[in-house]
Amino acid sequence: MSDTWNFFNQKDNTNTDIELLKKEVAQRFPFYDMRWNNDTVAFFCRIDKKILDEKFDGLRRSLSKKGYIPMLRYENGEHIIYVVKKPKRKEKPIWVNLVLMIAVIITTILTGSILYQGYYDIWSMSDPFTIFNFENLLFGGLLFALPLFSILFIHEMGHYFISKKHNIATSFPFFIPVPPILPYFNIGTFGAIISSREPMPNKKALFDVGFAGPLAGFMVAIPITIIGIATAEIVPQVGINELPAGTTVFGSSLLIDILVKMIHNLPTNLTIDMNPVLFAGWVGLLITSINLLPAGQLDGGHIFRAVLGKNQKYIAWGAIFVMIFTGWWFFAFFIMFVVGTAHPPPLNDNSELDVKRKLIFLLAIAILLLCFIPYPVYHV
Repeated sequence: MSDTWNFFNQKDNTNTDIELLKKEVAQRFPFYDMRWNNDTVAFFCRIDKKILDEKFDGLRRSLSKKGYIPMLRYENGEHIIYVVKKPKRKEKPIWVNLVLMIAVIITTILTGSILYQGYYDIWSMSDPFTIFNFENLLFGGLLFALPLFSILFIHEMGHYFISKKHNIATSFPFFIPVPPILPYFNIGTFGAIISSREPMPNKKALFDVGFAGPLAGFMVAIPITIIGIATAEIVPQVGINELPAGTTVFGSSLLIDILVKMIHNLPTNLTIDMNPVLFAGWVGLLITSINLLPAGQLDGGHIFRAVLGKNQKYIAWGAIFVMIFTGWWFFAFFIMFVVGTAHPPPLNDNSELDVKRKLIFLLAIAILLLCFIPYPVYHV
């Protein structure tokens, strides 16, 4: 038996219903010893790997209704199920989600109005009040705000519905509005987040929830990008040094280069000009690549942690190294100091992924490589 747990004091526990937990665990996992203190109960169990996922998920669902969270770990040759009290969380009312969603619709329509007039920020405009012109708002909304919001919304709904499929309590999306007041580059939003109210139960759920959002958003971004490329104006190819001062230049991904080649097959002296629809698709693909980065609580962190286990953190540091030496250096430092590189394990870290998910993992890597833009935006 592991000496790690010798610090547990077997005293009366006023915070935990020991008999209830013993009954719940024993129904699914024979245990030969237990330890407890005021916060945690540890059961040393015998595990049948053939039915492990099913039994543990049943335990998780049952204990969740009673206010507890189980965690399965393998330490020093023993399988140990921790059980802790579910932390109390104050859930935000649904009106918060609705207000933020409406705010993002407004800020992206305003941004679309700027884009429809051929600008990327209000500081370049001679008359910023033309933003509120009905025609500019209408076409800015239809050509930019609607396609971009569709990508973001479908992305988050992918997370939401797969979370529900795995019986993980989760919030509706919290959209993040940004007024179009930044210099050179505006999209009207910083995206959206969904808050999981429970830890990920196992590697399969971790993988599915992580990939569902990027895949759903990607599937919407592709036709939008194709429409944008097909309707884009063809212009002469101009070198960076020949562009007028103040020009905003957008980098291209491998996927966009392929689509442009397929749709237009332009000679080297011609290229396409960014329009609002293409810009919405470009942003959608960019967001997809950001989310698939294999770090921390990003979607890619979920996916790579599910497949690679603890080795995910090494891939995260490799991605950071690449970002530091490209146009992503700021985001690299954001990951290191805010998001973090390592991803916490799921509750059942002994679960295994099937062959199907391992093959889909290759698809996730392919989408990341296709959508990644080494130098997204720079200003001449």
